[in-house]
Amino acid sequence: MKSMTGYGKSIVSRDNKELTVELKSVNHRFLDISTKIPRMFIPLENVVRNGLSKGLSRGHIDVYINYSQSGDSDKTVKVDMSLATGYVNAAKRLAEVFPSLHYDFNINALMRSSDVLTLEQVDNDEDTLREMLEQAVSQAVDNLNAMREIEGNALKTDLLKKIDNVERLLSTVKQYAPKVAEQYREKLKDRVTEALQGVDLDENKLINEVCFFTDKSCIDEEITRLQSHIARARELLALDEPVGRKLDFLVQEFNRETNTICSKSSYLELTNTALEMKNEIEKIREQIQNLE
Repeated sequence: MKSMTGYGKSIVSRDNKELTVELKSVNHRFLDISTKIPRMFIPLENVVRNGLSKGLSRGHIDVYINYSQSGDSDKTVKVDMSLATGYVNAAKRLAEVFPSLHYDFNINALMRSSDVLTLEQVDNDEDTLREMLEQAVSQAVDNLNAMREIEGNALKTDLLKKIDNVERLLSTVKQYAPKVAEQYREKLKDRVTEALQGVDLDENKLINEVCFFTDKSCIDEEITRLQSHIARARELLALDEPVGRKLDFLVQEFNRETNTICSKSSYLELTNTALEMKNEIEKIREQIQNLE
């Protein structure tokens, strides 16, 4: 079991080349990949995405790639003429608008302007770069997953404790359940008797009405379904696969049944216990958002 937060790094060296891949992962409903890579690796971006998809199923992944080559290497300075022209024209316009200011925009200033000059490292051996990138991404994913698994196991332990707490509270709810029906029956009978003082009551009809409304206040089904949900949650947590999304849906059912118990209850102790359950379930829901 893995969490969705973590960090993984890998460095692959070959001859005079060194490639570093860093991965940072945070929570996300799906697998969302954001790459920050050198321009020369843009044609190989699919290598990164395919490598991440093989080892990760959920999370927002920031990918950082750094490449360096030592020793003799071919480098070229690229000039963005369109951008340079824009700087020059802008300088001329400013000089016309502000003639009192000293105009000293020269070639040196133009060369220092942002992004006019870029240094590119030429390496035509795309096959070597691809192999290095595949290896680095694979190792970085393994390192990321190792960290995510450590955190995931800690989350699993915490979730199991919280599920135990829900089960303990549910046992208390189960003890109160017969009292809910009994209290409802007595309260309804007292109100009817008080309202119909001096009027002959059809006892059988009253009993039928009481039974009808008592059945509507019964929480046995909700208790049974919650017990089933608890068992299913433990089964999912025991699996060696991504289960965060399944658990998220399951916890929604936890909440639905607990809300129904609260709405049916007129017994103070039961209501308080059900509210404690809701609080514990909310903690579970928050933790599950971190699971892959």
